[in-house]
Amino acid sequence: MFVYFVRHASAGQHKADPAKDEKRPLDNDGIEQCNTVGRGLAALDTHVDLILSSPLKRASQTASLVANELAYEDKIVLTPALRPDSTYAKFTALLDEYARHEAIMVVGHNPNLSEFLGRVIGGGGRAGIELKKGAVARVEVDRRRGILDWMLTPKTVRTLSKHEK
Repeated sequence: MFVYFVRHASAGQHKADPAKDEKRPLDNDGIEQCNTVGRGLAALDTHVDLILSSPLKRASQTASLVANELAYEDKIVLTPALRPDSTYAKFTALLDEYARHEAIMVVGHNPNLSEFLGRVIGGGGRAGIELKKGAVARVEVDRRRGILDWMLTPKTVRTLSKHEK
């Protein structure tokens, strides 16, 4: 199974009130990051069977904007397993639940999404890797062991697009 790890895009300043922070939307830079990465994924002929997202607004907006660029028409599944306070055990249970799919996209937050990515490619140990805002990494997962195929940031996609013109 291929798992596309996507960190939510730029959403401005963290809010001290947790309830307000959960509703923090993407800012203009974040919207552009999503569109850029989504177009880059579409150019790579990326297809996903399912998109799973944290229920927090900035993550669900990221998922929706990227999905739009991919012409993904199914429902985006919101799951607490991708919340900022989730655990690796909940994440691996999520992977097990959707293992029948050929390709899924998971949209979440740091620091845990980078931790999940690092542990999947590190065989349960921790590989030192960090997803920047709006970045996407493609991992081929087989029984919880993963191989990192590639990782793109919005900046990388913009740079590559300029060179193609």
